[in-house]
Amino acid sequence: MSDRVSGGTSAWVHCFLGILTREMLRFVMQRGRFLSALVRPLVWLFVFAAGFRTVMGMSIIPPYATYVLYEVYVTPGLSAMILLFGGMQSSLAMVYDREMGSMRVLLTSPFPRWYLLIAKLVAGVIVAVAQVYVFLAIAWFWEVKAPAFGYLTALPALILSGVMLGAIGLLLSSMIKQLENFASVMNFVIFPMFFTSSALYPIWKIEESSPLLAFICRFNPFTHAVELIRFALYNEVAWTSLAVVAGASLVALAWSVAAYNPARSAATFRALARNYTNGH
Repeated sequence: MSDRVSGGTSAWVHCFLGILTREMLRFVMQRGRFLSALVRPLVWLFVFAAGFRTVMGMSIIPPYATYVLYEVYVTPGLSAMILLFGGMQSSLAMVYDREMGSMRVLLTSPFPRWYLLIAKLVAGVIVAVAQVYVFLAIAWFWEVKAPAFGYLTALPALILSGVMLGAIGLLLSSMIKQLENFASVMNFVIFPMFFTSSALYPIWKIEESSPLLAFICRFNPFTHAVELIRFALYNEVAWTSLAVVAGASLVALAWSVAAYNPARSAATFRALARNYTNGH
């Protein structure tokens, strides 16, 4: 399919920049989306963390070299939450664009389907990572600080985690046929992934009350995204989490590419148009 794309490398770059620009403009124009992405983690950081600080004891666990406050512990998990919600919101936009927007046209363009989906995914990840750094900057002024170099070493972990969560969102969007059904599916996925992870509580503490829940947490890909970010903020690598996140990213992305079939999408629109015509 790529043989039909004229213009060489510049056409591919222009296509990606067009998708990225559209995502950035959508983000800038929808200020409520930016604020909502920050309100959730900031409420946890400023309100819940302040209350849990007195009742939640944190033992010395890697990558921390000493005891840490609860708000320091939850900051990587809240950063991952921004990526999670960002990936799902981008997927929601993907459902709309696939049915009525630009992706409906792009998926039938000469560009390969895998390239368009990856470009859409990367554009969404760039926007989500930018939101994470805004959150980390606010947390820094709240005296929740990581090592200075950790903010740089966390970037690859944030990008890879964002790719995994965005690819899972793409996979979900490929299975949803109607836009109004996607919100309920998002809630069914987002909240179980977030609360059955190490984002808010260490797994050893979860295991004290529920070994089964701790077992589920260990197999939750979101847990590994959180730990990958947590270790990266302290200039360390969680190798097991890195392998899980990278593997889950590849599987979800490959499945998404296979699920987005332009021919099937075109047939769906023809069927809808035919039903509409027959009804009138």
